Amino acid sequence: MAELGKPRALLFDLDGTLLDTARDMGTALNQLLADHGRPPKGYQEYRPIASHGAMGMLKLGFADIVEAEAYESLRKGFLDLYHLSLCQHTSLFAGIDKLLEGLADKQLPWGIVTNKPTWLTLPLLEQFPLLQTAGVVVCGDTLARRKPHPDPLWLAAEKLAVKHQAIWYVGDAERDMQAARAASMSGVLAEYGYICPTEQPQHWQVDLRIDHPEALLPRLA
Repeated sequence: MAELGKPRALLFDLDGTLLDTARDMGTALNQLLADHGRPPKGYQEYRPIASHGAMGMLKLGFADIVEAEAYESLRKGFLDLYHLSLCQHTSLFAGIDKLLEGLADKQLPWGIVTNKPTWLTLPLLEQFPLLQTAGVVVCGDTLARRKPHPDPLWLAAEKLAVKHQAIWYVGDAERDMQAARAASMSGVLAEYGYICPTEQPQHWQVDLRIDHPEALLPRLA
């Protein structure tokens, strides 16, 4: 990995990077499984794939369902259930508060780029005042194309009025690193997030790897 220059702004993924949402997503999945007479999934099963959203959760619980119409019905049911338990157990990852306070101290602008739809993202952010200080929020349905396409990252850079080459994008999924690379941003892999070992993250093209949010602070000094 090449030596990184100091960023002029940072962008973050949401689930698995800023917020630990896995338990609430798992609650929705297990309720849906119970409604269909299927056994529940354990935390250790669903946590590593939580960043893959509804699709990842449904593949875990309903791997035998392949019909598009059946899948769409399951997806709607899952999202409705998740909306009901949106912030029962969700919390900031340990160290995110210190990281964002550090960005404020250094007057570094930051924002959120997530594939989560707006109708789930904004009510969730309302529960966390610190996250409401984001300079921009781009959701999965803000534009026609979402990550790994670079469009959402470019829009966030435009809103922050910072050249995209001077921005670091922090995320825990391969599509985050792909989006950063496509947008000519530096990709920072949040290894503390939702990563399944079978995805072989050691082979992803990244510019920096961190095992804790506060590990970013010395790089910004």
